[in-house]
Amino acid sequence: MTATDPILTATTRRFDSSEQEAYLALWRTYDRLRALEDDLFGPFDLTAQQYNLLRLLAADRPEAVPASKLLARLVSKAPDITRMLDRLEARGLLTRSRSDGDRRAVLVAITDAGLALLDDIAGPLADCHDRQLGHLRPTELQCLIALLQAARAPHEPAGSPWK
Repeated sequence: MTATDPILTATTRRFDSSEQEAYLALWRTYDRLRALEDDLFGPFDLTAQQYNLLRLLAADRPEAVPASKLLARLVSKAPDITRMLDRLEARGLLTRSRSDGDRRAVLVAITDAGLALLDDIAGPLADCHDRQLGHLRPTELQCLIALLQAARAPHEPAGSPWK
């Protein structure tokens, strides 16, 4: 048998290319790290996406943020941002208002209750991040950050804060 034999290739090769292997490794890593995050946010009745939105609002406080700007800054796309805002507003974690300058623009701001929830999450979240990546040395983390940034850079839209 040779390396090009279809039977040998089908049973021994796990990946079609290095790019596929890297992509699947990222996906698997995301799945493992996300499971820890889901366990963290569940008791707070939040998703990771909702937490990220509240975190962004807290960073801009006391300013209200246009919903369209929030959407662009989220870690992952949120096609149902209106429903997410509805849920967080119903819980009293944020407020929405119309812009005086552009009545079509919706401005979003975090409430004191939203800030208090972020404070409650801060300690458990730090522990979660330590479980997720605390086993890596600081130099390894910096290398990982740089490699991930390089991998996504050509796919980020112009002006992305993630570029």
